[in-house]
Formats: sequence, C-alpha cells, structure tokens
Amino acid sequence: MSNGSIPRLVIAAPSSGAGKTTVATGLMAAFAEAGLTVSPHKVGPDYIDPGYHSLATGRPGRNLDAYLCGPDRIAPLFLHGAAGADLALVEGVMGLFDGASGRGELSSTAQVAKLLRAPVVLVVDASSQSRSVAALVHGFASWDPEVRLAGVILNKVGSDRHEQLLREAMDSSGVPVLGALRRDGRAGTPSRHLGLVPVAERRAEALESVRELAARVRAGCDLQALLALAHTVPELPDAPWDPAAEVAAASTEPAAAGAAKPLIAVAGGAAFTFSYAEHAELLAAAGAEVAPFDPLRDERLPPGTDGLVIGGGFPEMYAPDLSANAPLRAAVAELAASGAPVSAECAGLLYLSRAIDGKPMCGVLPAEARMTERLTLGYREAVALRDNALATAGTRVRGHEFHRTVLEPGAGAEPAWGLTHPERRVEGFVTGGVHASYLHVHWAAEPSLAARLARSATRGATAQGAVR
Repeated sequence: MSNGSIPRLVIAAPSSGAGKTTVATGLMAAFAEAGLTVSPHKVGPDYIDPGYHSLATGRPGRNLDAYLCGPDRIAPLFLHGAAGADLALVEGVMGLFDGASGRGELSSTAQVAKLLRAPVVLVVDASSQSRSVAALVHGFASWDPEVRLAGVILNKVGSDRHEQLLREAMDSSGVPVLGALRRDGRAGTPSRHLGLVPVAERRAEALESVRELAARVRAGCDLQALLALAHTVPELPDAPWDPAAEVAAASTEPAAAGAAKPLIAVAGGAAFTFSYAEHAELLAAAGAEVAPFDPLRDERLPPGTDGLVIGGGFPEMYAPDLSANAPLRAAVAELAASGAPVSAECAGLLYLSRAIDGKPMCGVLPAEARMTERLTLGYREAVALRDNALATAGTRVRGHEFHRTVLEPGAGAEPAWGLTHPERRVEGFVTGGVHASYLHVHWAAEPSLAARLARSATRGATAQGAVR
C-alpha cells in the first residue's frame, strides 16, 4: 500500500453537538486497540480534540485547516501525518458544509473530504426524531454530488424500538447505517469556556473516558464495514509535506558556516496545550534543538536556551500557579531582555504580560490581562508591519483568534500584526526579540516563520559559543 492510498474516513455531522468527537475518538481507540496503526486528524483550528485523538491512537493529533494552510496543502499535510498508518480517521468541524464565514465551502469538512477523496460517515443526533432522519440524511447526501456520504452512525438512540424505527426509515435512503449508539453520559468529557477540558489537565480520567468510548463504539458500530469502506479510496497524487524541503525553500539566507545549533525551548504542560505538531518539526528542520518545558513545574528554562516559543492554552486557569513560579518568570524576563527570539501566541502573550487578573506574570510586556464573559473567535488575515524575530515586514498570514480574555493595551508601540480582515486594526507587541500576539498562526502555511526564528536563535547561540 502506497502512502497515497492509505485507507481513510471523514467523520462528520449535520451540526455541532451531534457527537462527532465522541464517535471519532471512540473509533480511533477501538481500531487502535484492535492492533491497527491509526493516524488521527481534525478539520479546523481546534487544539483540544486532537489531544484526545492522540490519547486514543498514540500518534500526534494533526489539524487540517484549508483557511489557515490553503487547500493545496491539505492532502500533503495529511499524507505527512498519516505516513506508516494502517488507517486514517478525520474528525470534521461544525456541520458538514459549514466553513469560514462568508467564504463558501472554504475550511469546511466537506471541502477537506473532497481534497482527500475520502468517504464521509455522518454522525446523526437521533434523540428527537425517527422517520425524519431519512429526510435529513437524504438532504446531506444530495447537497453536493462531489461529497461521498457513504454511511451513517446514529447517535443518542433511546431504545431498541427507537433504533428499529430509525433503521426502517433509513432503509429507503440508500445510505447504510454503520452503527447505532445509545444515550450514555458515562464517557462524557467535561467542558468549560473554550470547549473540552484538555487531556493534559485530566490525563487519568481522559484515558478512562477514551477506553469507555472504544467499548461503546465496538458494541454499537460495524467496525468491519467501516474499515472496508475506508479501503475504497482512490490514490492521492500529492507528495507528502516535507518540513525540511519547506524550510529550505523558505530560507532567504544560507546557513552560516560554523553556526552553533540553537536550543529553542517550547512551553507545554497543562497551562500551554495549544500547539500544532508541525511547528516543532519545522524548527527541527531549520536546525534547532527543540526542548519542551512546563512553566507550572520547571523553575528554570532548559540549560542553554537560545529562543523560546510559548503557545496557547489556559493560563487564566492556572494564573496563581504560574505566578507562584517566580524563578521561571524571572528567567523568561531575563531571556527576553537579552534580545533572544521569543514567539508567544495567545496564552503566551498573557504569560508575558504584567499580570492576569491581578496575578503577576513575567512583566515582559507593558500590559495586563483579565478574563471576560465575551468570546473573541474567528479567522483573521494579517500582515507583519516591520521586521522582527519571527517575520519580515510585509509577510502575510492567516490566523485564528480564540479567547475570553482582554489585554490592555491590546497593542504596543510596535504591533505584532496589522489585521486586514475581517477588520482593520493593529494587534500584539514587538519589542526586542519578542513577538507576542493573540493570533494563532499555522507555521506550515508560512515556513519562513520557523526558519527566521531558528536563524535568530542561531545567531545568539553562535555568539554565546564565541564568548565561551
């Protein structure tokens, strides 16, 4: 089997709340427990669901977002992530045909399914219907002839009689029922203001939830039929995405002879769980050594740190603990003051501020953060206004904003980005080697970001080596 013909399914739904994550994660775990190597993927910019996917499969959960990365990169990124797998499962986002606001099918599950030439299995919340389920499925199956809706999993079924009525209705639809799951809250995953609680915050409980989901899926779904369906895919003609080739193509300067290998520390742990797997791969391809650390537990940065990446997450939930780790806050502030490159997104932006809800943070940025009830959510387009440690002036990116915090002020004297869509404003901070912003950017779409950050760190590492 070539990499391009890897068996694959897209797990979609008519709307949010139907149970996509429950079914997709359960299927991933059930197939993995059966001995298959399963590659997990998620449509859209979501960071939390891929954590559960990774727990279910033992492989990195990867995102496929046609808005952030462009449609042309979807199949290559998929093939890169699915290399060596026996089966790939892709969890959709929102409803099957819902995409970026005002952009048609862009970034929708349907678009990704077409780009991957993958059959779609529709998860339907059957809790308040019987015969109408056939009309609903018929509508979704006929809406776009290029989307192959090849099966249905009925979720939240109330009883044996309810299941019988649903199956009888579906008999005339032409779309086979591949599973029926009863209403059951035992394997639920807790939520809060930005969605599910990340795996890193409840690993033991999450493992138990995933095992229970696998058991439910085995009992209620026809795994053999689903696997057979996954094998009916055509070959994808695309070449897998290659971080080394991407970095080489994006680099504007040749590597300096005798340059030291920089060490870039990447924040992790329960407070900083939002990261795309490709970011670390790009940094490594650019010549950096990537060293994870946990700001909740580690009192110092990894020895020899030349650069720092602090991604998204939930610092507001851990503000007291982050604040209590004064030695690390001081180390981060010292690194930033040295001019070393620091890339911070959303949670990282808040961690670099003076305070979150009055709890002292690193004090690198002249701003303070507070929680609010208002959710700021959506895709953004932006441009770098001046050269900095992450981007050259004029670099255009697409990103995603997702938070319930407010930072005051929201931009420094030298902003990180000038937003161009859907509104025009400046946002974030550039100071010394620091680039801090609310905007989540997928570096696979703009590998020059990783290359520039690694190059900035290389200069520091080489200078330190010369001093020594």
